[in-house]
Amino acid sequence: MKTLMGALVGTALASAAWAAEIKPALVYDAGGKFDKSFNEAAYTGAEKFKSEAGIAYRDFEIQNDSQREQAMRNFARRGYSPIVAIGFSQAEAVRKVATEFPDTKFAIIDMFVDLPNVRSVVFKEHEGSYLVGLLAALKSESGKVGFVGGMDIPLIRRFACGYVQGAKAARDGAEVFQNMTGTTGAAWSDPVKGSELAKAQFDKGADVVYHAAGGTGLGVLQAAADAGKLGIGVDSNQNHLHPGKVLTSMLKRVDIAVYNAFEDDRNGKWSNGLQVLGLAQGGVDWALDDNNKALISDEMMAAVRAAEADIKSGKVVVHDYMADSTCPF
Repeated sequence: MKTLMGALVGTALASAAWAAEIKPALVYDAGGKFDKSFNEAAYTGAEKFKSEAGIAYRDFEIQNDSQREQAMRNFARRGYSPIVAIGFSQAEAVRKVATEFPDTKFAIIDMFVDLPNVRSVVFKEHEGSYLVGLLAALKSESGKVGFVGGMDIPLIRRFACGYVQGAKAARDGAEVFQNMTGTTGAAWSDPVKGSELAKAQFDKGADVVYHAAGGTGLGVLQAAADAGKLGIGVDSNQNHLHPGKVLTSMLKRVDIAVYNAFEDDRNGKWSNGLQVLGLAQGGVDWALDDNNKALISDEMMAAVRAAEADIKSGKVVVHDYMADSTCPF
């Protein structure tokens, strides 16, 4: 009995010591961790891990591109692992630093880095965008809806194309206006420009506008609320920012990706390689809560639930702009 108890105590102490060695870290993309969108979703996942596991993490908000590599290298030198990098722009820094520190675990969101110590997590944003496009077209009185993207890159074109497909599937003749904010990282943090682009789309007759623009999208949602129109949020649930004026939010579960990276390492279940999270895997979704439920009719609910089932079963295939850089809708 003493031998058994000793073994159990020894195992418990070893497990506690092993868990105590987990030192997670997070490097945010441009826009900062409180952008109420992409970065903040990562922060939410890290905070959930901290709350549940009782293990602290470190994070860093970059001010310029040169700090990406510097931050990761500093974390790696100090024994932090896993180090999770948020955003496709971090790929080169992850590739370089992960090669220098092969015993450190890294994860990156929104890009594939093919190294044995890197986990890459990407999402099927087009599937979630299809659902909110469907809802936008069903809600629209004018039959005209809009999309404001951040940086003009294939990833954001993927959001846009899925949105267009969903809108046109819901309503024959639906018209979708599209604008991108810019071609540099500054496109993620320009709410004034986001507001201007949204207003221009409202002037053309749009009455629902979806943004995939990070902090820039806050201007889109504000413009919609000011104009008595509807916005659609992205990444995090943004319904609460303007209750009753945000039709829904396309949820991109970056929080889950970050939480899983930390939790898997803590539990000895870490894996490298590529993870693809779509609707079927709980990686994307749309937000329904007290802030927007009055905006979603029974007809809209039935239509979006049917679309969810059809996408999961493969009956409906949402076009992936990053696999085929056209949008045939």
